Amino acid sequence: MQLKRILLKLSGEALMGDKEHGIDPGRLTQYASEIVEASKAGTQIAIVVGGGNIFRGLEGAAEGMDRVQGDYMGMLATVINSLALQAELEKQGAKTALFSGMLIRPFARQMSAESAISELETGKVILISGGTGNPYFTTDSASALRALEIKANIILKGTRVDGVYTSDPEKDPDAKKYENLSYDEALEKGLRIMDQTAFTLCLENNMPIYVFNMNEKGNLKKVLDGNNIGTLIS
Repeated sequence: MQLKRILLKLSGEALMGDKEHGIDPGRLTQYASEIVEASKAGTQIAIVVGGGNIFRGLEGAAEGMDRVQGDYMGMLATVINSLALQAELEKQGAKTALFSGMLIRPFARQMSAESAISELETGKVILISGGTGNPYFTTDSASALRALEIKANIILKGTRVDGVYTSDPEKDPDAKKYENLSYDEALEKGLRIMDQTAFTLCLENNMPIYVFNMNEKGNLKKVLDGNNIGTLIS
């Protein structure tokens, strides 16, 4: 598959590095370096970052907070993470554009597919924050939606493990890794790759998902070069 345009999904927790919360500058620098390298090599890159290192709406709701308010707080957390990554990308020489599912002036433009594609085609790395702009939807769902809107070739889901396993490899030493899965197999096996809404969007629109370890230096380039180091769901 020729990966001309990708949607890179990063979790907020991944930005923590070894910290218990917030953003680890070293991890931010590493991610930005790999993204800049891939962009300079000609790949059009859109990025969706989660906000779990700062706040999760579901966790707030579990503790009695209003779900809608909590989700808006989570969306704002994704904006903070996106601003941090944008600053580091530009520090390393990339040209960027920041969009948001919510109207947040002056530093983020309202997300529109036409504007996002236009910026990608000029060579800019774009960041799409603010989730879908609506409560009750996760950043997984936002990733699936934005990937379809910008006509990406694939969603690259950067995690801290090197693919999808039969069970949690961090807890089960006997967990087996899948190299390839169909959407139906993933659903039948109950594998938690993305939330149900996001996964259904990908399935119905034939959007492939590739899960890989983003924390291993050089892995983004390996994926874009066609090396099979993760799990492909298609």
